[in-house]
Amino acid sequence: MTGLPATGLPATGLLQLDARDTAGLLTPGRAADALAAALRAGLDPEACPQRTSVPAPGGELLLMPAASGAYAGVKIAGVAPGNPARGLPRITGSYLLLDGPTLRPLALLDGAALTALRTPAVSALALRYLTAPGRPLRLVLFGSGPQAYGHLEAVLELRDLAGAVVVARDPGRAERLAAHARGLGVPARTGTPADVAGADLVLCCTTAREPLFDGRLVAPGAVVVAVGSHEPDARETDTALVRRAAVYVESRAAALREAGDLLVPEAEGAIGPGHIAGTLADLVAGRNSAAGRPSCPQLFKSVGMAWEDLAVAVAIYHATGANSET
Repeated sequence: MTGLPATGLPATGLLQLDARDTAGLLTPGRAADALAAALRAGLDPEACPQRTSVPAPGGELLLMPAASGAYAGVKIAGVAPGNPARGLPRITGSYLLLDGPTLRPLALLDGAALTALRTPAVSALALRYLTAPGRPLRLVLFGSGPQAYGHLEAVLELRDLAGAVVVARDPGRAERLAAHARGLGVPARTGTPADVAGADLVLCCTTAREPLFDGRLVAPGAVVVAVGSHEPDARETDTALVRRAAVYVESRAAALREAGDLLVPEAEGAIGPGHIAGTLADLVAGRNSAAGRPSCPQLFKSVGMAWEDLAVAVAIYHATGANSET
């Protein structure tokens, strides 16, 4: 892969960034800018190494390596479904950023905070092309965890919201997120899956393994973003929506390997592998004009890829000023 900027090496040892540092140096919009710049510089997501999953006692261990131009890096992430009940984060891990030519370690970032930033950034980049600027959007947001908060921030950086409806399994957590949105100036309430019928934008940020709502209710021209799953047998959207929608993905290879939202309908015979309308790289390059299509819903399905972690980690590293040292 190519496409990331040049580096200078830090004069001293490994730069270490905790969760607050990792999360605080870039907004989702600036992280989306870094992703777009990498794609415009020639990075090819289809050539990105695939994620490796290793079973672990508490869940699974994910290894996500990538190399591009002057940098390389690897995220080691733990997914521990039982952690929230222990008062611990579901996603754990670290990201090691390396100088590409020498493979000298440059920085160690908090992996969970990096994931919590790069996932909304990927969605925000897609939404720049899938939503048309203009009237404020009516949002339905599924989920009440870190990704839900991050996606709300990312959307508010990009578009005005006429209102938000939060749908989550835990009513208390749903109301806390709605209150957070109201604190940001967005009229917000809790709701039910049926509220998607009135939405311009639906964000799915959950750990669900079965569809969250009836895809027949989604209006033509509405945009749905699903980020919660990277497993071929888990999905947040149903076959009815996927069959109706123009579908966009980060990478065809990754989606057809990991995206249950697409693989389950394909196994049912409802769609074929050619159902994908385009990729993130197509949108950024202007090879697909998608915003405001009135005839059908648009679905962006994200599984999370190693090149995205690398691009955002590099942007964070540059934001510290460490790359200017000699």
